[in-house]
Amino acid sequence: MEDNPSVSDLELIQKSLNNDLHAFELLMNRHVQKAYHIAYGVLGDNHDAEEVVQDSFVRIHRALSSFRGDSEFSTWMYRIVINQARNRFRWNKRRGQGVNISIDDTQIPNSSSQRSFDLPDDTQNPVDQISKRELHQKIYQEMMALPELNREALVLRNVHDMSYEQIAEVLDCKVGTVKSRIARARIELKKRLRL
Repeated sequence: MEDNPSVSDLELIQKSLNNDLHAFELLMNRHVQKAYHIAYGVLGDNHDAEEVVQDSFVRIHRALSSFRGDSEFSTWMYRIVINQARNRFRWNKRRGQGVNISIDDTQIPNSSSQRSFDLPDDTQNPVDQISKRELHQKIYQEMMALPELNREALVLRNVHDMSYEQIAEVLDCKVGTVKSRIARARIELKKRLRL
């Protein structure tokens, strides 16, 4: 059975609750990319984001019966992914991950396994290309250095184009709090980038 867009998430959830594993797989496939992007936005590491998404969907499967339907399934799922990513971020921070970087490390910023920020390419000038690549790296590094709550709100708004109301629901806070976190993140990012 292929994913049929006319079948709602709620219908897939009901089938999943009746031990239809294929229905859960369809539900997961619908949302796995967005879950990954959110986890990556918090963690900035491909492997950690993949593990967080896997762990999140295991938790979602176990807790599916507690989904009340008060919000969209995606909002409920995002909250679980955000919490799992926060836990992994704190775990990594306590263990000093990323403190030492080897020059032999294959996961250097701006490699294909890292998130890049697309900027328009107005020229093929190699000097300009290097400057842009350096700017991409700087933006990425400075975003990862922002306080966790502010970075999460900024990523959800600017990278995932979520509304303030959706972000408030995902982060379990008020819309005003979301707006202030995003404003603080933008101000801090501008200072760090000296824009």
